[in-house]
Amino acid sequence: MGAGARVTIGQIEVSADHAANLVTVAAAFREAARVDADLLVLPEYAAAFEPRGTGAEHAEPLDGPFVTTLRRLAREHRVAAVAGTLVPGSAPGRAVNVVVAVDAHGELVGTYRKVHLYDAFGHRESDRLDAGDPAAPPLVLRVGDLTCGVMTCYDLRFPESARRLVDAGADVLVVPAAWAAGDLKADQWRTLARARAIENTAVVLAVGQAGKGVIGRSLLVGPDGQVGLELGERAELRSADLDPGALASVRERNPSLANRRYTVVPRG
Repeated sequence: MGAGARVTIGQIEVSADHAANLVTVAAAFREAARVDADLLVLPEYAAAFEPRGTGAEHAEPLDGPFVTTLRRLAREHRVAAVAGTLVPGSAPGRAVNVVVAVDAHGELVGTYRKVHLYDAFGHRESDRLDAGDPAAPPLVLRVGDLTCGVMTCYDLRFPESARRLVDAGADVLVVPAAWAAGDLKADQWRTLARARAIENTAVVLAVGQAGKGVIGRSLLVGPDGQVGLELGERAELRSADLDPGALASVRERNPSLANRRYTVVPRG
């Protein structure tokens, strides 16, 4: 197999100040370019975030300042990017939690609209956000010699989301998140990321947001479930190389995907 891909984990702290967040995003791109990364992954709600709930007041269209800047920075630095944002929803006062994927030429490859809204642990995303269509085509993008599949945050608790991406060809599960802090939440985040890696013999790149109300703790998990990189709670940028040969070796020794007997069918 080929040489793989270098990824930069952009565990940034995000505020409600859109302009300040763009400065932080630009700095992350510069670091990714400095280390010759192929892909920069930023968290969920990278455009703007409020710990008590991020809503329609922070939504921008896909041709708005955040995605436009993301595309320009990707083109200038020749680094692909995955990042979370909000776009306007179905009615005034509502929005959609969206992850965008941009290639190294600055082209918008596609979007993923969060299917599983975070109505748990005292939070109610559905009060202000519209859910994505479970039957929408999976978002996958080619980075180097690997295929990345995109999901976000609460989706990590639903193994069907990950399996559907792997069925679409994903070798790497990219999970931008703003994982809410709380009792056992950090342990669950780590356990779920490892589980998704093991059951899919896939790399999991789970990128958390740092700051108030969220845990940070981004993870890079190998297809055998071993944690290769783990960050703390504070803002940090780290890079790593992904080896498709190692992935192929794990899948050869453990052909669980070939041995499966059930398929994943989207539920309306």
